[in-house]
Formats: sequence, C-alpha cells, structure tokens
Amino acid sequence: MAISRAQLLKELLPGLNALYGLEYAKYGEEHKEIFETETSERSFEEETKLSGFSAAPVKDEGAAIAFDNAQEAYTARYNHETIALGFAITEEAVEDNLYDSLSARYTKALARAMSYTKQVKAANVLNNGFDAAFTGGDGVALFSTAHPLTSGGSNSNTPATAADLNETSLESAVIQIAGWTDERGLLIAAKPRKLIIPPALMFVATRLLDSDLRVATADNDLNAIKHMGAIPEGYAVNHFLTDSDAWFLTTDVPNGLKHFVRTPMSTNMEGDFDTGNVRYKARERYSFGFSDPLGMFGSPGA
Repeated sequence: MAISRAQLLKELLPGLNALYGLEYAKYGEEHKEIFETETSERSFEEETKLSGFSAAPVKDEGAAIAFDNAQEAYTARYNHETIALGFAITEEAVEDNLYDSLSARYTKALARAMSYTKQVKAANVLNNGFDAAFTGGDGVALFSTAHPLTSGGSNSNTPATAADLNETSLESAVIQIAGWTDERGLLIAAKPRKLIIPPALMFVATRLLDSDLRVATADNDLNAIKHMGAIPEGYAVNHFLTDSDAWFLTTDVPNGLKHFVRTPMSTNMEGDFDTGNVRYKARERYSFGFSDPLGMFGSPGA
C-alpha cells in the first residue's frame, strides 16, 4: 500500500515542529566483530573440512615408510537468503510536495530496517548455537561438548557445566581452548581473541578484563587475565543476543563463523504508470553460518 496524503496530513500543517519516529539512531554492524565476510558467486556455498595427517610414526631401519591419507571430515553449507523491503508514495502526495520532505526520512527508516534484519540473522547463529535443532556440518550444534573427530575423539567448545561469566569460567575457557585438537588428535595451538557479550554483561566484562587486581577479592593478586593478555582484543557488546547471561569467545581458528555476500545492498526507485505512485526498494542477498565450530567458544550461562 502506498503512503497517501491522508496518512501524512500533519506534514501539510504549517508550524509543525518535527515528525519523529523515523530517524532513531541504530546500532552499528556488530556482526563484523564475529564473522569473516566473503563474497559468493553461487546460490549457496559449501566448505569441506579435511582431516590432515596423524602424528608421524618412528620408521625402523629397513622398514617401509608409512603412508597416510587426508580425509574429508564434513561439509558446511550456506544457503543465501534474499532480504528486501520497499515503500511507495502516492502521486498526489508527490504533487503536494511531500516527496522531497519525506523521501529522506523514509529511506533512512528503510536502511534501518534492512540493517536490523541483518544483525538479527547474524546474532541468531549464536542465539541458536546451543540448540540441537540447529546443527552444523559435523552433525551437532555450534556449541557442543562432543564435536566428533575422524580420530574417534571429540572437541568441546562449551563448558561441561554451563557457567556464568566470571573469573573462574573465563580462565577455564582459555585453558579448554588451548587443549583443542585437529581431526587426527594433534594439538592446534588455538587461542581466544575477543569476548562477545550481551549488554547485561558489559560491566562484568570491564571489571574482568580491565582491572589490574583480581575482581572481588581483598588480596593483592594480579588479574592474570589482563596481565597475560589472555583475551587480546578485549570485548564487544552485541545488542542482538537474546540470552542476557550467555557469553562467547572468538578464537584464532580459521574458517569459523562466516558471512557470505551474494548480492550487496542495492536500492532502486521507479514510477508506476498505472497509479502514478513512486516506489522505492532495497534488496540484498547473504547468509550467515559457521564452518569450523572451533572458531567460537560459548557458554549459555548458569
């Protein structure tokens, strides 16, 4: 339905101070703190994880060299979605000089709506990360205590017992990440990079990462997390996380969480011959997901 003069009657009134509600500030591109962005030329993308080789064995004198085969562990798939929205202004509204005054406001509102959807879809990868109904290429949820390995073992990127964000849980996460292995059981020297939190935890995160001494103790012990640089990139608040006590750590493991851009944001405007309405639309295609779940550690909170 087009925006008509009746809907915009107040805009015609002299002395109107402001029309409000369309120009609220919006949060930035918070997904960039979590996802690697790549371009895509297809309707979907698939990424296959290879197992690598086992530890090299000792070769006895005169014995033949042992040969190993790299294997395909699993494949992660990204299905791109088309996100689009538009609005129209009637020919009569244009005639009454409402177009110039309203087009700027409504295009800002349109941009805000498109941005909001993108941030929600990105955050939902984490919001659904503990739900067994949302599985990755290895057949389990993003955050699991049992990511299967071709060697027969498993990796865990979530606490065995869900824990709130505090000094003990954060230190335990750093230690747990250091013990991750590849598909053949070889240590991969993984390290955390950044803490991702909802707004409710930003004060807790500041105390944990920025205090020189240990938090909430009367001792003069150093805050080891800060002095060791255990979380080198600090923390980032994501306002689209739905669980107020869940927290996450990005790691330096490559090919973790990814954002594929199939078609960048584009806008277009046209007039409709039959009605005379002016129509404006925005459209983009993208997908969010994860390839290697070890790109992220997460706890749902206690």
